Amino acid sequence: MANTDVLNEESLAMHKKFNGKLGVVSKVPLKDGHDLSIAYTPGVAEPCRKIEKDKNLSFEYTWRGNCVAVVSDGTRVLGLGDIGPEAAMPVMEGKAVLYKTFGDVDAVPICIDAKDAKEFVNMVQRLQPSFGGINLEDISSPKCYEIEAELIKTCNIPIFHDDQHGTAIICLAAVLGGLRYVKKDIATAKFVVNGIGAAGSAIGKLLYKLGAKNIIMVDSKGALYEGRPGHLDMAKAYLATVTNKNKIQGNLAEVTKGADVLIGCSKPGVFTADIIKGMNKNAIVFGLANPVPETTYEAAMAAGAAVAGTGRSDAPNQVNNVCVFPGLFRGALDVRAKAITEEMKVAAVHAIVDLIDEKDLRADYVVPGAFDKRVAPAVAAAVAKTAMEQGIARVQRDPEEIKAATAKRIANHY
Repeated sequence: MANTDVLNEESLAMHKKFNGKLGVVSKVPLKDGHDLSIAYTPGVAEPCRKIEKDKNLSFEYTWRGNCVAVVSDGTRVLGLGDIGPEAAMPVMEGKAVLYKTFGDVDAVPICIDAKDAKEFVNMVQRLQPSFGGINLEDISSPKCYEIEAELIKTCNIPIFHDDQHGTAIICLAAVLGGLRYVKKDIATAKFVVNGIGAAGSAIGKLLYKLGAKNIIMVDSKGALYEGRPGHLDMAKAYLATVTNKNKIQGNLAEVTKGADVLIGCSKPGVFTADIIKGMNKNAIVFGLANPVPETTYEAAMAAGAAVAGTGRSDAPNQVNNVCVFPGLFRGALDVRAKAITEEMKVAAVHAIVDLIDEKDLRADYVVPGAFDKRVAPAVAAAVAKTAMEQGIARVQRDPEEIKAATAKRIANHY
């Protein structure tokens, strides 16, 4: 039996045995009548009265201050596609487990039976009183852009589409690590991003935000440029104005010639040896298609790449969102941030990059691993600090104290 078949059988057995991966555990004792009177009636009325007068106290008197909703409609799940809200639940449960393990953030999986964007937004808006933040997950594009934009505009808690921004943050941390290793500058390097869906578009935007000046985005119709015929969704329309200023046209193989960095968020096997060999000296290649990447680590290196990585855990330089969202929400929740801003995303990138000292950089180690216990505390502190500097934090805390407290909180989880 193939390893994949064995893994699938083990996963199925585990999910069935435990009826999923989550349960509810009380934080307080309930051993006698006195305990009951404090946790429930009549004592519970007092925090209710306090919150009625000041809704912000809900972050102190309820789990809201440490709780995120992981919300999906099941329209674009992993490599499975539109499988529906019921079938998406195991993934959302898994995300909640990762939040708890890597950030000590309580997370609740919520799968909504609503494919219409406005209906979905309407339902999520009404969840606000119960949570300190919303993690959007596995929603098809371009609908996901509209949903996130509307929720950011109308909600007073952080809204974060992890498929977009979590991927972009850890990808850019890996890219910057790779550029440090090969001693190239982001401002002068040539970047090609293949795939302009949720992840690819967010990577393009963050590349631009971080100072990249030579970016070519590529989709099934070839290079993106301002004025390209045909309909462009809101993400592509923006990227067309800030990338490919020379309006270079052509397919993936053509526009990748001479590139310094090639990033894929597209489909398996499209980064051929010839494409990689046609890149600039000391090329960096990241194939992030899931579960089968555009190229394997071994194939990219054999074709001449100086640095390569994928989203897989069985090869070096894994680009894994788990290095981002637990720490990012840990920091946002700790200062009760009202939003996740572009500046907070940039801070998260640099926090991850700075964890690897120059002398420790290697071709197979340009980004920290998923189980590096330094990552979540560093990201939490950087995100919290930036939120306070931007004036969107409801409380002020010492970032170093947040870093130490986060390290302590997650010490027993992994």
